[in-house]
Amino acid sequence: MFVLLRTTNKQIHITMNSCKSKDYTIDNEQLARFAKAMGHPARITILNYLASMDSCYFGEIHNELPIAKATVSQHLKELKDAGLIQGEIEAPKVKYCINLENWEKAQAYFETFFALKKEKTTCCN
Repeated sequence: MFVLLRTTNKQIHITMNSCKSKDYTIDNEQLARFAKAMGHPARITILNYLASMDSCYFGEIHNELPIAKATVSQHLKELKDAGLIQGEIEAPKVKYCINLENWEKAQAYFETFFALKKEKTTCCN
């Protein structure tokens, strides 16, 4: 179990029951949230599809995937909760598109993260 002790602009201080303390930056928390939301092939397919369009309706997204409508809805909810996509109700349909602001943030977070790798010729030496 984790207990939130304090928050600042760039840090979340978390204490674990075992009396260990960890500090995570807001950037690390957001990168992890984006990564988790992207952690399923159906969600990557949805993001690829939406990235190639200005916007589209739920039915069009569902036609791209070999899964039930309820499952597509769950994946869309995860992507929307993470801020990678946004939806707009145009009764009786819902139209989705990439959230450009967060898309650019996600790209920057991943680029920064993968740029951290130092060049080495062997592992653990």
